[in-house]
Amino acid sequence: MKALITGGAGFIGSHLAETLLSMDHEVVVIDDLSTGRRENLDAVFSHPKFHFVYDSVRNPQTMHLLIQQADAVFHLAAAVGVQLIVDEPVRTIETNIHGTEVVLSVANKFRKKVFLASTSEVYGKSEKVPFQEDDDSILGSTRFSRWSYACSKAIDEFLGLAYFEQYGLPVVIGRYFNTVGPRQTGQYGMVIPRFVDRGLRHEPLLIYGTGKQKRCFAYVQDVVEATVSLMTCDTAPGRVYNIGSTEEISIEALADLIIRMTDSRSEKRFLSYEQAYGKPFDDMMQRTPCLKRIETMIGYKPGHSLQETLQRIIDYARNRHRA
Repeated sequence: MKALITGGAGFIGSHLAETLLSMDHEVVVIDDLSTGRRENLDAVFSHPKFHFVYDSVRNPQTMHLLIQQADAVFHLAAAVGVQLIVDEPVRTIETNIHGTEVVLSVANKFRKKVFLASTSEVYGKSEKVPFQEDDDSILGSTRFSRWSYACSKAIDEFLGLAYFEQYGLPVVIGRYFNTVGPRQTGQYGMVIPRFVDRGLRHEPLLIYGTGKQKRCFAYVQDVVEATVSLMTCDTAPGRVYNIGSTEEISIEALADLIIRMTDSRSEKRFLSYEQAYGKPFDDMMQRTPCLKRIETMIGYKPGHSLQETLQRIIDYARNRHRA
C-alpha cells in the first residue's frame, strides 16, 4: 500500500508514518510545518519508502497529484491545540474546513479510501458520559473561540459522511480522545508535555481552572494501531469511531502523579482560564469515550495504562533534557 498522510510531521502523523513503514508500506507525508516539526520524522526521513512534501493540504494541485498516486489517505492535517485555537481562530477554521474539502473532493475523483481524523471536542459540553458516537453535541456560545475548533471538525465529519452517503466514497472517521506520547509538544496547550517539562525543571505546574476536570489519555501507539486497523477493515467506512482510553484522571491528580513520577520539587499553581488564555474560556468537566463500537468493529482495547504512558513520556523528555 502507498499511504498519503496529511499533517504527517505532526505528533500523531509521525508515529503513524513509522508504523506504516514498519509494515512495509510506502509512505508519503505532506506538511507545511506550521505546527508539525521536521525533527518528528528524523527516524524515517532516510527510509527508502518514505517521501516528504513540503506544502499545504489546501493546495489542490499538489493534493491532486499526491492522492492520484496513493492507495489510501490518512487526513490528519489540522490546526490543533487549545492555545492555538484561542490565539488564531481564523487559521483554525480555514485550515480544518478547507483542507478537508480539498482532500475529500480529490479523493472522490480518484475513488481513494480516506481516514478522517476528528476529535472528542465535537461532543462539546455534553454531560452524558461516556460519550457515544451518535450522541448529541452541546456546544458553547460563538463568543468563545475555542468552540470554533469543535464546529470545524464537526463540519469535517458531516462532509466526510456526506461523501460516503452521496458518492459511496469509503470514508472512516476517528474521534481522537487526548492522544499523548513521546514527541508531543506543550507549545499549543497540551497538558501532559507541559507538566512533564516543568516537573523535570522543578518549576511550578500550572493548572488551568479548578483542576477537577477529568480526562482520559490514550497512548499514541494504541491510537495509531487502531487507525490503521480501521483503514484495513472493509466494513468500517461510513461511521464514526471513538479512539482513546477510558482510564479517567483529574488534571490536579495528573499533576500530583507527574510530580511524583519525576521526583520533582515542583509546586502546583492554579490559574483562572482568563489568566491562562487572556480571555474568558469555556470548558467541559469530563470527557470519557464509550469504546464499544470500535471494539466490536476491530477488537480495539487500549494496550497501555496511564502510568505506562506517562513513564514513556517522562523517559523521552529526560533524554531530550540531557541532550
